[in-house]
Amino acid sequence: MGQVTRQVVIPNRQGLHARPIAMIAEAAHRHRAALAVGVDGREVDGRSIMQLMTLCAAQGTEVSLRADGDDAESLVEDVAALIEGGFGEM
Repeated sequence: MGQVTRQVVIPNRQGLHARPIAMIAEAAHRHRAALAVGVDGREVDGRSIMQLMTLCAAQGTEVSLRADGDDAESLVEDVAALIEGGFGEM
């Protein structure tokens, strides 16, 4: 069991809206590790679509990813790849 953290920047023009948020939550549900997603020092549960929506992360926002658990590294890598790839919107 371990903890993995990473900082990523939202590149897509619309930022975190419903579809990207659903993609993050789906990725989190595919892993055993717990995911926390943070903006400006405020963290929310990465499996909760409603909590992720409260982050209001626009294009250019730095987002922190923190995963705790057996597959934490894989979870952070998967979510970071989604974000860095602009959720397929670029």
